[in-house]
Amino acid sequence: MTRATGVVDRMVGRRARPGEGTTSASRTEAADVLIAEAVRALSLGDHAGFRRLVVAVAEQATVPGWTATVRRSLAARLRRGVTSAWERGWQPADVVRFTSRRRTSRHARLATDVIAGEMRAYSGATVDARWREQLAVLEADVWWEDDEGHPDAWCEREGVAHATYITCAIELIQLLEGLPRLPSLGPLPGASAAGGDGSAASHERVQDVDQRTLGKVRALLAKAESTEFPEEAEALSARAQELMARHSIDHALLAAETGDNSGPAGRRIAVDNPYDSPKAVLLTVVADANRCRAVWHRELGFSTVMGYPADLAAVEMLFTSLLVQATAAMVHAGPRRDARGRSRTRSFRHAFLNAYAARIGERLLEAAGRAAESAGGNDLVPVLAARDQAVEQAVGAMFPNLAKGRAGSVSNYEGWVAGRAAADLASLNGRHEVTGADRRH
Repeated sequence: MTRATGVVDRMVGRRARPGEGTTSASRTEAADVLIAEAVRALSLGDHAGFRRLVVAVAEQATVPGWTATVRRSLAARLRRGVTSAWERGWQPADVVRFTSRRRTSRHARLATDVIAGEMRAYSGATVDARWREQLAVLEADVWWEDDEGHPDAWCEREGVAHATYITCAIELIQLLEGLPRLPSLGPLPGASAAGGDGSAASHERVQDVDQRTLGKVRALLAKAESTEFPEEAEALSARAQELMARHSIDHALLAAETGDNSGPAGRRIAVDNPYDSPKAVLLTVVADANRCRAVWHRELGFSTVMGYPADLAAVEMLFTSLLVQATAAMVHAGPRRDARGRSRTRSFRHAFLNAYAARIGERLLEAAGRAAESAGGNDLVPVLAARDQAVEQAVGAMFPNLAKGRAGSVSNYEGWVAGRAAADLASLNGRHEVTGADRRH
């Protein structure tokens, strides 16, 4: 008999007989024990024991007050799991993205609700702007009327029974409590917000300029992605690249003139399957061309990109757009088979994306070099060199045991050639695992 089975037998044996009263404390204890054992069973891979425990939790709904007790116990442990995730360096977008990757979109929606509920504990003024942006993108809003009724509202929205809510909640708890530690990329919610000095108005003006420039870049990239004419796409993307590169240089010079000592920041960017390895390479070359550095967390499905804020925004936009263009070109190339009729599509596409990334890296570095030359001035070289050094130091401090990855071999020459050709036509949109993190070049 497994431990999970023994716990179920003992807890079910305690179930109140009809008419027999139970205390709130005993119900809470029983619920906490069953939930804890269900989490333990999942962690040990005892799926049969986990299912038996979930059934035991659901079946005791006939005990007066049991359902409300279970809901409170689940909600409290979910909230602790989210708080623990923040303390381990995770941010809202990281949690939801990883939940969707490891479980399902339904689990991700539950995680979003838990995050929305947890964030009510903090004043908006004490939450970092990057967190508020992520919460807005996730639409992490409290849409239910009251917390006690959230499980019913969630089940109605998802079209599932209450037992499914219990299952998803416990699976989410197990996932949250097992998250590895990540380097912190900013203040935790509840920390004092920066500001209040004379530089606040200046900072807001810089932000306004950033948004205007980035808005122009987004518009150019949207056109580049939608046009059917490669020459037009190339011209649009080149213009977007020029805007972003010039924007970065202007930021660097302004910071040097005003004595702005703010250093590099970081953000995490999704690197999804399939073909996550060449996609990580693409992100790395985009980051390098924009004076940033990317560290791939293979098993977590994202890269941490370090750089100055304006450059980070450029990297994310450029990578996203190039990935759209690469995927479209790759799909347009169609499937591949060898002389015996066996599928070669996967190897073709893997080679295609690797070649695309290599060629895009070359083009981006050329474009960045031209932008720097056009900016001119003897003061530019030391300013940019100082920024490069600051980024490298930030990466070294955050990832002291960083390992450089080796590029994989190419097994499909046709895919490599096609990928480089697609990269030559691409629109230039702008200028690792926690253990065993990987830098790709």
